[in-house]
Amino acid sequence: MSQTQALWWASESFWRKTAIWVTAGSFVVLIFLTFDTVKQITAGSKRVPAYANALNHRIDYVFDAKRNFQVPVIGPEEPLFGKMLTETEAEALVSHGKLTTQAKNCMDCHTLLGNGAYFAPDLTKSWLDPAWGSKETREQTMVEFLMNPTDKLHNASGRRMPNLKITEAEARATVAFLKWMSSIDTNGFPSNFKPIDQADAAPAPVAEPAAPAAAPAADAAPAQQ
Repeated sequence: MSQTQALWWASESFWRKTAIWVTAGSFVVLIFLTFDTVKQITAGSKRVPAYANALNHRIDYVFDAKRNFQVPVIGPEEPLFGKMLTETEAEALVSHGKLTTQAKNCMDCHTLLGNGAYFAPDLTKSWLDPAWGSKETREQTMVEFLMNPTDKLHNASGRRMPNLKITEAEARATVAFLKWMSSIDTNGFPSNFKPIDQADAAPAPVAEPAAPAAAPAADAAPAQQ
């Protein structure tokens, strides 16, 4: 063999064909992954609950021993703001909330699903944040905070949220968006997160009816003469 003859694996033709096949194969894999990703992140899928399902029920964050991290769980009926919503109504409300977070540039300070700025807390599970107090007052507390956080307890120390002039309708929609966000299975993110106590308050004990008063004793017999 001539010393000047190129080896087959070093020839320009071989690497040209290899590049074509690798590029074509990568393109096919990319298309598959794109369709699979869209399926996984669409509302109503296994990891991303439907809008109405999330807004009309309690969202718990519990430890899954098999997966070794906390996961969201759809609980009993507990409609947002006390109103059961259809899927269309819930989707419109969540969409309004998402658009509000975009219009107010919330990700300039916060993160959602870990994406954004790290000046302020991540909002992925903020619906479950114990700082809101009790689950009975959480919705109204969140709405009031969003509308004007200036003098609220959450702004008393550390990094302060400015008053973004959020209307009540925008605030309620944002709360809906955050509740829905908390229902998404994020593979345990954020880690070491302690959710708000959502245990139902024990019903007040029912008072036992008082025992009826003893019947008056019969008149004593007249004394013997």
